[in-house]
Amino acid sequence: MPFMNIKPLFTIVSVAAALLLQANVSSAPIQLFDGRTFRGWTGDTNKTFRIEDHAIVAGNLSERIPRNEFLCTTRSFTNFILRLKFKLVGEGANGGVQIRTLRHAHDNEVSGYQADLGDPSWWGSLYDESRRNKVLAQADMNQLKRALRRNDWNDYVIRCEGRRIRLAINGVQTVDYTEPDENIPSSGIIAVQIHAGNRSEAWYKDITIDELP
Repeated sequence: MPFMNIKPLFTIVSVAAALLLQANVSSAPIQLFDGRTFRGWTGDTNKTFRIEDHAIVAGNLSERIPRNEFLCTTRSFTNFILRLKFKLVGEGANGGVQIRTLRHAHDNEVSGYQADLGDPSWWGSLYDESRRNKVLAQADMNQLKRALRRNDWNDYVIRCEGRRIRLAINGVQTVDYTEPDENIPSSGIIAVQIHAGNRSEAWYKDITIDELP
């Protein structure tokens, strides 16, 4: 029985990986985070974000997170394959990866697409942060839960090409979304988030990007 349950997952993983990784990459992968410094990033590095074990750590386990916080790249990207590892720690932990996003000048918020993370069913979904404020594409948790590693490292692959956005966690494709609104920007910064709420941490590392034509 265990072997019969695992086989369909391998099929899903292989198909999703093929869809996300087939690309004519125009250059070598860019390392967005060097594991030692916040060079190329901007955000609350005095309190909210720190570097530990070559990872960006957002939040802490000693006090509640008072508001959403974002650590943002200092440059924008358009078409790309973004790869990173993440883990969430703490009850009710919630985070996300912003793509094609605009940073607000007047507050700590951002506006744009978010590759979401967190229970009960945010994992692998696509949310529109501080813009339309709704889930644009919902992941199938029944499919994803077999591959998801809670409280441990997971792989996120995010592919943006034209108006099409695809997300995969641990090789399982969770979203294949095409933006119907031609007025929505197709470029912007990348950011990692810790959501307001319980004492928790969101960890991010090995963040690289392949820019596409």
